[in-house]
Amino acid sequence: MLTSRRTILKGLGGSLGGSLALPLLESMSYAKQAQTPPPLRLLVVGNPFGMHPEHFFPTEFGKDYNISPTLKSLDWLQDRISIFSHTDHGMKSGHGRELAFLSGVLPETASSFPEKNMSIDQVVAWQIGSQVRYASVHATLDRSIRLSWNANGVDIKPHTDVLSLYDFLFLNLTQKERVARQKLMQSNQSILDIVGDQLNSVRQKASSQDQHRLDQFSQSIRNLESNYAIRKAWIDREKPTYDLSRYSAQQPATLESKYDAVFDMIAYAFETDLTRVATVGFSAVTNFTELDGVNRGYHGCTHNGKQEDVVSELVGIESFQVRELSKCLKKLDSIQEPGSNGSLLDNTIVLLGSGMGYGGTHSNRNLPILLAGGGLKHVGHLDCRDSSGNNMPLCNLYLSVLQQFGVERDQFNTSTGTLDLGGITS
Repeated sequence: MLTSRRTILKGLGGSLGGSLALPLLESMSYAKQAQTPPPLRLLVVGNPFGMHPEHFFPTEFGKDYNISPTLKSLDWLQDRISIFSHTDHGMKSGHGRELAFLSGVLPETASSFPEKNMSIDQVVAWQIGSQVRYASVHATLDRSIRLSWNANGVDIKPHTDVLSLYDFLFLNLTQKERVARQKLMQSNQSILDIVGDQLNSVRQKASSQDQHRLDQFSQSIRNLESNYAIRKAWIDREKPTYDLSRYSAQQPATLESKYDAVFDMIAYAFETDLTRVATVGFSAVTNFTELDGVNRGYHGCTHNGKQEDVVSELVGIESFQVRELSKCLKKLDSIQEPGSNGSLLDNTIVLLGSGMGYGGTHSNRNLPILLAGGGLKHVGHLDCRDSSGNNMPLCNLYLSVLQQFGVERDQFNTSTGTLDLGGITS
């Protein structure tokens, strides 16, 4: 008999009790006999105002480029990242377009597209989410920048503080809470079944247009039923333990320590297979003035009038965002995947970017996009313009990423094709 994929060690911690869920180990008979390849994960990191282009994009194309100032903290990973110039969603410039970062589609125009404005992370979560406890996990500090959108065109609210994310990922329900949750889910399940019967009755008398609307509603009901079934299966399973105390030892907590905690929890959630899809956002209202050399608000720094001192503050903010990601990627790269020659990073596709090109001009052209890890054959700095000088639809890259996750489709929203990155299906 094979041991469980998620081995639980009971009674650790002396008087504290509790349990610890281990990641998949090569010594486990499951790993030895099943020879299951490591799963592929997706991590998306976004910000609301883009990047200062002269400091983000390298001056040379190809693999032999000099790393740019904003990306300097990623120089250790230079052969495993791809930077894409001249790609966007073909939208007029202005605030509000950043909502389309991960979909290519604005909410007000979503009805024209089969996926509405569903974001790429949610398409991946639909494909692989039933295999893990949480189909996707979302975090930012302060108010949301609205990265993720579900199939109904509704933005998914992220956890906006460290403790909320910790409780969601690692806090177990008491036995009383588990019983109550099971009763609630059973009640919801029966209600959904009754609604389904009523819908069938109403649909027989409806017009063709109303039948279409009811079909969409029925699909939403089926999605809810599926989510309830998945959640019920995990109620009695212990979550992995995680020590948050090392991040709270420093009082008051700094912006850096809080984002360190967020990224480390996401990395541990990947390692213990709590989830395989995550988004982390940098909010428009976050106060970055505790960073060295930053004295203004984030949005104010984007409107810098090309003043060198203000530009320097903006680049300081953006460089901090990349440094936080870089630390996360180092952690992922330090974790060896059992049954493979690669690290956790080699099995995680990481997307960094924004739905705005540059906040200083509200430009939505030439979005700052970087891809890392995932075991892909990275291309360095790529000029994505076609022979006529037109920018490439960013959804071309998204479609290629979706295909890497086994999503069988030949179009994603505004895509016109795929982008060949060697390791990505093209």
